[in-house]
Amino acid sequence: MFDYYRKNRTRKIHLFSVLSFALIIFIVTFSDNLISNFSSSHSIAFVSKSSSQQPLKSTFIQKPIFSKKKETHIIKEEELDDHVNLVPPFNLTVEQRISWFKKNLSKFPILKSSRLSRQFNNRVNDFLNLRNCRVTFFMTWISPANTFSKREFFALETLFKSHPKGCLIILSRTLDTPRGSKILNPLIESGYNVISVTPELSFLFNRTPAETWYAELKTGNKDPGEIPLAQNLSNLIRLAVLYKYGGVYIDTDFIILKDFSNLRNSIGAQSVSTNGNWTRLNNAVLIFDRKHPLLYKFMEEFALTFDGNKWGQNGPYLVSRVVERLTEKNKYNFTVLPPISFYPVDWVRIPGFFMKLNTRTHSRWIDAKLLQLSGKTYGVHLWNKQSSNMKIEKGSIIGRLISDHCLFCKDIYNS
Repeated sequence: MFDYYRKNRTRKIHLFSVLSFALIIFIVTFSDNLISNFSSSHSIAFVSKSSSQQPLKSTFIQKPIFSKKKETHIIKEEELDDHVNLVPPFNLTVEQRISWFKKNLSKFPILKSSRLSRQFNNRVNDFLNLRNCRVTFFMTWISPANTFSKREFFALETLFKSHPKGCLIILSRTLDTPRGSKILNPLIESGYNVISVTPELSFLFNRTPAETWYAELKTGNKDPGEIPLAQNLSNLIRLAVLYKYGGVYIDTDFIILKDFSNLRNSIGAQSVSTNGNWTRLNNAVLIFDRKHPLLYKFMEEFALTFDGNKWGQNGPYLVSRVVERLTEKNKYNFTVLPPISFYPVDWVRIPGFFMKLNTRTHSRWIDAKLLQLSGKTYGVHLWNKQSSNMKIEKGSIIGRLISDHCLFCKDIYNS
């Protein structure tokens, strides 16, 4: 469609129209307005967030099945979709929503204690004690196992390509099953350190600021809000697991490019102002020591200000407002990394990273971007809400990044 090298150049007006149209499309889609993000390669100063910035978009979605072949067997009870079960009907009043929540509380597996969940701490410690982990990673997966797709698996491949001696613990009831084991087996059989463990939320939140909040939730007397409670639980689980064990939390919609072992007590800025000061932080990557005081502050804020009706209130917005309010920042010993570290492209422009136009100009733009990413970027957030249904085109930035950083590299362009 955008072929700048058509042989029929006899009509100057037609040529001018084609070139003009292609140029407009290129500018609109791929205009590089990320200069301020890429230019800040140092730790970012603490300033108030801008009120004019664009709101974040939710990345909580239901993903397609891992294999495109139709599944004919019945999904077992332990693989039911928690985030569907945890969504109340729309247009309820607060009182009606609490009533609905209390009535259906017993149906929510993630809130239940089980034989597997009660072994959580022992299984995590056994896994870590038997391995010399160069970096310990945590992920959460609350959706059913059959929605853990190739995209998520590429995140695991790139993690271990960059960290062959790393360890990954996925907190997931649905992946801690025979089906989940089958998904992870290619990595395990290749010698990589990965395990799925059913979390025991009562243990994770015990002796943290979230303990009372969770106890109240389990009585059914707290409004879960309109946003899937599983999403908000994931926001809290990541804080609690780092507080208990220390390490790196990272979302499953990342392509990891570089070793994290030189990072400690860090959080990434999603956006910066023109003078390089951060305007929004994000909780998709958190790197903290065990019992770090900032994690405690984050959990404290979660319990005090929980609102299940506002997307981001208990996640990205939470970490931003806590850090902004800190008066003695030095005593917390942490670093805000610039957007190029984890968010080199924002959710508005991420579709451009999946596309490849057959033009010399666009090819040069891709080469320039890849050169930038090879410098200070540890990983690229894929913003699944915007990109999950996009095909990875051959020669695109995402296609080339996965090709360069995958382990098995199967069906990259069919994911």
